[in-house]
Amino acid sequence: MKFPPPLSPLTCFTHLSRLTRLPALPRLSSALLGATALELFVLTGRLIVYPFGLTPERDGTAPAEAGPPAATDPPTTTTTTALPVMAATTPPVVLLHGFIDNRSAFVVLRRTLTRHGRRLASLNYSPLTRDVRTAAELLGRHVEEICARTGHGRVDIVGHSLGGLIARYYVQRLGGDRRVRTLVTLGTPHGGTAVAPGAGVHPIVRQMRGGSSVIEELRGPAPGCRTRFVSFWSELDQVMVPVETACVDHPDLDAVNVRVTGIGHLALPVHPTVAAAVREALEAPEAGEDDTTAAGATSAA
Repeated sequence: MKFPPPLSPLTCFTHLSRLTRLPALPRLSSALLGATALELFVLTGRLIVYPFGLTPERDGTAPAEAGPPAATDPPTTTTTTALPVMAATTPPVVLLHGFIDNRSAFVVLRRTLTRHGRRLASLNYSPLTRDVRTAAELLGRHVEEICARTGHGRVDIVGHSLGGLIARYYVQRLGGDRRVRTLVTLGTPHGGTAVAPGAGVHPIVRQMRGGSSVIEELRGPAPGCRTRFVSFWSELDQVMVPVETACVDHPDLDAVNVRVTGIGHLALPVHPTVAAAVREALEAPEAGEDDTTAAGATSAA
């Protein structure tokens, strides 16, 4: 497990291994106050755009209707953005939102990735989903559909909060590592969080707490896991307690943990600098990938 220097939301960087460190703020309370104000601003914006994310986007690449979902499955929607010709060599990116949210949470990240030629597929899982395992199985079926539709053997996934935990369960426990090249998580409780709103009410939120059966399963061995992990965690994330629980800490996983300063939980998927860092993480070549292939993928922007 590697811990790069902190990522500042005020300064862009060129590589995950060369993040810019800002001078320390004079008082943590000042930083917390600023982050809280930003969280309230982001929450207001999310409430405004939330209705626009309830329905799938319409474009020429959407697959034919396959009929209604099975009675045992919660309702889901999947959306796909048209594929630029120059991006044909890059894997699709699946965006997976957090608890009681939808694809509208990724409006900034979506814009950043599409501008650089990435094909996007957003999965809206139902807030009625009661189990991380069930949601991970649904994710697996959608990944198979995306691979079949695009002709790519693998995808990248970006998950915020609960979405990252669902994606990790799919990768680590359901064999999803054969399909997922890179998994980027934003404020995901990999080690379980002591603060989970409604933890005594909603079963899937209880699973995000430390010591839950899901968290304990993810602590288990994962030999040969082929997915690389990039986890963004914020020192001012008040949903992750302790904040380091958003780091991937597992001896069998290829993981990079990126520390973010100055922003909170809700701002992680919408901050422009974090979006730029996510794009760089997705563009980083895999081990064994030659320079020509890596350059070709990058030039698709």
